[in-house]
Amino acid sequence: MSPSNRNIPLGYALGFVGVVIFGGTLPATVLALASFDPLFIASSRASVAAILAAVVLAVRGRRLARSDYASVFGAGLMVTFGFPAFSSLAMQSVSASHGGVVLGILPLATAVFSALITGERPGKAFWAWSVAGAALVIWFVTGRDDGGRFGVATGDFWLFAAALSAAVGYVIMGRLSGRMPGWEAICWVLVATAPINFVLTAFLWQDRYLHPAPISAVALGYHALFSMFLGFFAWNAGLAIGGIARVGQVQLLQIFVTVALSAVLLGEAVTARTILFAVAVAATVWFGRRARIS
Repeated sequence: MSPSNRNIPLGYALGFVGVVIFGGTLPATVLALASFDPLFIASSRASVAAILAAVVLAVRGRRLARSDYASVFGAGLMVTFGFPAFSSLAMQSVSASHGGVVLGILPLATAVFSALITGERPGKAFWAWSVAGAALVIWFVTGRDDGGRFGVATGDFWLFAAALSAAVGYVIMGRLSGRMPGWEAICWVLVATAPINFVLTAFLWQDRYLHPAPISAVALGYHALFSMFLGFFAWNAGLAIGGIARVGQVQLLQIFVTVALSAVLLGEAVTARTILFAVAVAATVWFGRRARIS
């Protein structure tokens, strides 16, 4: 879409819808963990979303080029299982608001992997902001509100793995979106890894899942329908309509959406330290992305 034909307000609106949906993922994970195991959450949500994706692709009569098979499958491993599995494991030992701050570095991590994989050569300012953002996240996870030190929790390692998985997956999907619409890319990614997720879901199944807590069942449904499916439709459409450079900045709000929803839905105590680090991390992402764009 040419710049003159872009609907920037609509792009921002769709981008914000996507960010709100993604921002609710970690709080929903905490709620789902009350009845489901983390790996089952990851595989089952992708399995349900894959069925919806297959229906959409069939209705639209889409076909995947053979040259895109490897890219689609690689992105699928990262986005449909890697990130969901690692983030679900993380939520067993850290709070959702804590995870929101750590994953706040994801847009910058995606830009870093984009530069490494695509051969882009951002300037020194971009790399300086990237290092600053990483340092802030490490500082956040290794400290506490009273200034003491306790080291990195197990959940933080899972969060770092989740961020790396998502960043690599987003870069591959970004390249795919250059050859097909963003909604089609996520649909093919879900369908390509569906056999793996179907098998894992069956293997991880337990009879107790037939009687989950209602809120856990709703949370798992949210993962499948929104976090894994409709969120990408809104986000990718927003980027296409309003422009990647402009609408991409809306993702800076995801940290604050996650922190706010963690307080409202989970009753988590959001400390001044969490808010300060959220603002600082968002600032490094904003300056880093501006440096990369320029």
